[in-house]
Amino acid sequence: MKGMIIEKTGGTEVLQYKTDLPMPTPKEGQILVKNDYIGVNYIDTYFRTGLYPAPRMPLILGREAEGTVVATGGGETYGFSEGDKVIYLSEDTYAEYTAAPAAKALKPPKDLPEKIGAGCLLQGITALTLIREAHHVKKGDWVLVHAAAGGVGLWLCQLLKALGARTIGTASTAEKIELAKKAGAEIMVNYSHENVEEKVMEVTNGEGCAAVLDGVGKSTFDLSMSCVARKGSMVSFGNASGAVPPFSIAKLSQKNVKLLRPTLFNYIYTREEFEHYAGELLGLILHDKMDTRIHEVYPLEQAARAHEVKLRAAQSQLARYANQGHQDLEGRKTTGKLLLKP
Repeated sequence: MKGMIIEKTGGTEVLQYKTDLPMPTPKEGQILVKNDYIGVNYIDTYFRTGLYPAPRMPLILGREAEGTVVATGGGETYGFSEGDKVIYLSEDTYAEYTAAPAAKALKPPKDLPEKIGAGCLLQGITALTLIREAHHVKKGDWVLVHAAAGGVGLWLCQLLKALGARTIGTASTAEKIELAKKAGAEIMVNYSHENVEEKVMEVTNGEGCAAVLDGVGKSTFDLSMSCVARKGSMVSFGNASGAVPPFSIAKLSQKNVKLLRPTLFNYIYTREEFEHYAGELLGLILHDKMDTRIHEVYPLEQAARAHEVKLRAAQSQLARYANQGHQDLEGRKTTGKLLLKP
């Protein structure tokens, strides 16, 4: 089969497109899926660069996709059979075929357009669990969302507006500010020339935000801590600028802040949890017209290009936070989801 592998960590040059990889055999509890579209996410770059340790080498990257079941393994496969269309979360998705856990797959609604399943699951469920579990957002809460025009950021803006929360978002350009406002952000701060902390305190009458949702990491951690309210939640859920360095836990006592570093898969560990959040997300897309913004679809063999685009977008944005890396993904020229097509 065709696939994209890495044999060592590093820059986008370590991505290798192969046409002679062995097709996986589904094990107990798995389904074999022929992928139609594959989602590209920041976590893919973390494994590629070595920020997250790879479980094995060589490694096929990827965490989500949509396609058609071509075979099933033994055990509990939740009623999936050959020919079923599925959307799913799994490792090893940068490939023509993936042996995926049946417990993390769903049959998409018939009226769900193609590409949306591969574009919504990881980021959409991440956003849902952040505001339901990491911090249970209530109507009227002020919430600060960094990178509000990014993939998870746009989901957060839409979901927070639907909940009746009041969102302050950060972005670096007028285009991204307008995009986040359309998605539901009430206040936007252009951090390229505005002081984020001053704006947050002005808007919240000096109290700060009930929750700060920070997927940027190292470059924004101290800023986020300064913007969170007394008894608020600081939720650090990503490392776009690098891992947050160690700090003294006593810092939390200044405002009795709750600090979380959640990971999505601990919120959807069971089949029931996955079905609950995936079902809620799909309902919001179909019935509440929430937008899964697809930025671009690349051929699988151009996965390095997709990483570079994302990298340049991140570097451009993070340079304005601090100082100035997969190419489109890491660069912040993207304002939505990148997909691959085998």
